[in-house]
Amino acid sequence: MNLTALDWGIVILVLLVILLIGIWARRRASKDSSAYFLGGRNMPWWLLGTSMVATTFATDTPNLVTGLVREQGVAGNWAWWCFLLTGMVTGFVYARLWRRIGVATDIEFYEVRYSGRLAMFLRGFRALYLGLLFNIMIMANVTLALVKYANVLFGVSPTIVVLCAGFVTVVISAAGGLLGVMITDLVLFVVSMSGAVTAAYVVVNLPAIGGLSALMSHPEVLAKRDFLPDFSDPNQYLPLLVIPLIVQWWSAWYPGSEPGGGGYITQRMLAAKDERHATGATVFFNFAHYALRPWPWILVALASIVVFPDLASIKSAFPHIADELVDHDLAYAAMLSFLPSGLLGLMVASIIAAYISTISTSLNLGASYIVNDVYVRFIEPGAAERRRVLIGRIVTVLLMLLAGLLALTLKSAVQAFQLLLSVGAGTGLLFFLRWFWDRINAWSEISAMVISFSASFYFHVWEPAGLELWQRFVLSVGITTIGWIAVTLLTPATDPETLRRFHARIAGPDGGDKSRFRNKLAAALAIAFLAALSVYGCLFGVGYALYGQPAPALALLACSLIAGMICLVYLKNAFSEEQSVPQV
Repeated sequence: MNLTALDWGIVILVLLVILLIGIWARRRASKDSSAYFLGGRNMPWWLLGTSMVATTFATDTPNLVTGLVREQGVAGNWAWWCFLLTGMVTGFVYARLWRRIGVATDIEFYEVRYSGRLAMFLRGFRALYLGLLFNIMIMANVTLALVKYANVLFGVSPTIVVLCAGFVTVVISAAGGLLGVMITDLVLFVVSMSGAVTAAYVVVNLPAIGGLSALMSHPEVLAKRDFLPDFSDPNQYLPLLVIPLIVQWWSAWYPGSEPGGGGYITQRMLAAKDERHATGATVFFNFAHYALRPWPWILVALASIVVFPDLASIKSAFPHIADELVDHDLAYAAMLSFLPSGLLGLMVASIIAAYISTISTSLNLGASYIVNDVYVRFIEPGAAERRRVLIGRIVTVLLMLLAGLLALTLKSAVQAFQLLLSVGAGTGLLFFLRWFWDRINAWSEISAMVISFSASFYFHVWEPAGLELWQRFVLSVGITTIGWIAVTLLTPATDPETLRRFHARIAGPDGGDKSRFRNKLAAALAIAFLAALSVYGCLFGVGYALYGQPAPALALLACSLIAGMICLVYLKNAFSEEQSVPQV
């Protein structure tokens, strides 16, 4: 396909706005490392929350959803819908704790919570493990999605895509720091959502589809549109619903859905004005991520089943695409080839926007780990602020180069999702409990990482016969959880004085009143699950409306509204009752 002058104008306008934002934010970001990596710790909830949403609106996300819908039906999305529970618990319980503890990165937490040289080692190792290994893997997966879009729509080679996209993103993200990233995210989120909604509307009304009603009544779509799997078949309901809701949400570590917070979610909590803004940002993010965004992608995925019923039809329509790139997740990009001029430009701009948003955040976060938790901690502790910012910009370039090289070796968004999910299997419970169970120590963290990685490596390399993917996941969770708990009980506890200082930092206005603290914790957990039900009600209420079933749609949306109002009242009362506390 060829972009018209109108299409190019839209794309160039979006890139120009992004570039101007980066240039505008450059001077403020260069002030010091706190300004560069945390925006000066003075960001409002709406900007932080939108930035979280924009970051998770990665180029690969529509591809992932499309692959799940085509292979497993709409119910296959429980693989990531289950993480709403994780996110709401993080928002209502842990957001205020992170802002209260006031570290520069979530990796610095290790030397606040644990003691001795082992804590120091854990901080440095974890910074490299997450800042390099995991971060590069995430960016490579997002870059792979961009490669597929460019290959399908324009026949551009993967190498050219990686070089051009990487160059533009590095220039933008290295200039403005986190402030530039977040303001850019605000613009990019509007562009990305506009593109996704517009694409869904056009695709559903293609002559081959015949409108929303025709789509939903198509025999192939009817077999795929259920929110819940077939409960008469354990091979359906166990992996698609039971395991995600009973095991996965609390046991797995996944970027953007870290139990108790982590990565760029925690980075934005730490950048908030105060605890109220940190909590508001995280709760808003989870509502927008799970309730507002999925349906445009799902509609396009369902439409793709009608137009491209199998992989052979995709390959036939796009013969120039390399065989190794042809998978079900490619169908989303294939459907975009039907967009007319103008709308195609908007969609291309939205894809680029989604890519830049996610990659710029990953680059800034990875650089913050390397600078704060490796360079300043172990190499040059007294480094001047300007030097820290300079090192951060150099690291940004190196991370992009490594991610681009890895992207050229991957094949599928679903493949990468499953790999990331399995590597963190069994570590989630530790991240939830380490704030409250004093017996957890640095050895607990190290053993969880080693055992989880080893189990994942074994199951993916040797692939034991007779075990389904979900069975391997459950075994990994069980082995890892039992392993780290055993290590915890067999190794010395953290130094009591370190624990005392840690609890003093997270106690907040409750001071040493443990009973009051526990009561607030229980109330926050209960309201977190109510908030999750509210979001699920909104998600499925909108779904039933699209399916042409108004009665269940109205019932679910009404319940969602009531539950949501209760949660908002709780938040208002919770923060109004607390006296303001000094923010670090």
